[in-house]
Amino acid sequence: MPKFLRTSTLIALPVITLLLGWQLGMSFEQKRLEELNDQLEFLYAGEVGSGQTLDALEDDLNFALLDGIWRLLQKNYIDPEQLKVQPMLFGAAAGMVNAVGDRYTTFMTPVRNDDFQRTLQGRLEGIGAELTLKEGKIVVVAPLKGSPAIRAGLQAEDIITMVDAVDIAGESLAQVVQRIRGPRGSQVVLTLVREGVAEPFDMPIVRAEITVPSAEGEVLETASGSLGYISINQFGEETARELEAVEKDFLNKDLKGIILDVRFNGGGYLERASEIVSLFLKQGKVVSVARRTGEPEHHYVNGRPLDMDIPMVVLINEGSASASEILAGALQDAGRATIIGVQSFGKGTVQEVFELPGGSSIRITTARWLTPNGTDLSKQGITPNIYVNRTNEQIQAGIDPQLDAAKEWLLDGEYPAVAPPAEAMDAQPSN
Repeated sequence: MPKFLRTSTLIALPVITLLLGWQLGMSFEQKRLEELNDQLEFLYAGEVGSGQTLDALEDDLNFALLDGIWRLLQKNYIDPEQLKVQPMLFGAAAGMVNAVGDRYTTFMTPVRNDDFQRTLQGRLEGIGAELTLKEGKIVVVAPLKGSPAIRAGLQAEDIITMVDAVDIAGESLAQVVQRIRGPRGSQVVLTLVREGVAEPFDMPIVRAEITVPSAEGEVLETASGSLGYISINQFGEETARELEAVEKDFLNKDLKGIILDVRFNGGGYLERASEIVSLFLKQGKVVSVARRTGEPEHHYVNGRPLDMDIPMVVLINEGSASASEILAGALQDAGRATIIGVQSFGKGTVQEVFELPGGSSIRITTARWLTPNGTDLSKQGITPNIYVNRTNEQIQAGIDPQLDAAKEWLLDGEYPAVAPPAEAMDAQPSN
């Protein structure tokens, strides 16, 4: 079945011809070097920073620059056997994409592309954390539930500065990920900067093989009644089917409410989020996708809900991003669910993955998410109806005030008296 936000058509790339011969003579070579120098001066002058498209610059910029650099390296580099074509081509591609300045628009080598696809399928090895590049720093988006990272205490918004005592300043996200990866059972030490902690500190984490079920459910029994609890770990290929199976099982139970937990869920496929929202809404909009031209593209529920009436809570935190925010925003805007937790991550952009020859790919930001009420998720994320924080110490101790608040709200219509920060004052319940 075709997957949304993924293209299976191979993209025809411009062919960079690597001329290794020098038969044209020194006079021609000198002329080429002068042209190359002129082009470098043009680039360094910053005269193309006006946002012109490549089409508008094709008379001034061409791939002769890369050709010239390759030839100069071949002729002059002290260690010519280190000039490996494939890694250098990947490096050039990554450099071009990174120069866009969008942390979500990335080039993925075949190895990294395979890792990305396996992650969406719930199969990965390592510490179990989603990372991103933010303002030149490697930042934790979310540790995966049940992962070595979350057991060690890694938190969303932690900044990684060193891996095994090696300073990673200036390294790409892919380079840092490769440093963190390793055989299961081995240890990696991350040096972290955390808001509220005065000094950087080391965190040892033992790597493991991680299989993450995308959705898990259980019935929470309390003295006041039973609640259905569903933890959504990611929006992968099987998530909607797994959650539908859990929800169908819940229909046979005498439940007073449903809790959807998307804390530390860094996202996944929009299509899966839309299918899950459709389980609880009969009609309405899930999300709008605003591209750079034309009117926004609206996505609606499929009209085949399983349960439209049971009271619902969605738990979010600072690690809830992308498809998690779409789900929470759609249910919140429709008045279908109460959102409990803290402000979400705020990843409000759409990336399409274009597969390239040889197994590599490019992930390009092509649009922005807008909730049904028009909220731009990239600017503010999802603001909870009820603000409840959960500290790292509470996570380590297995104490969950956010889940406790959800139970109280569904069973008693009450919630703990918690003083929110100033920016969350507007997040108090309006229903």
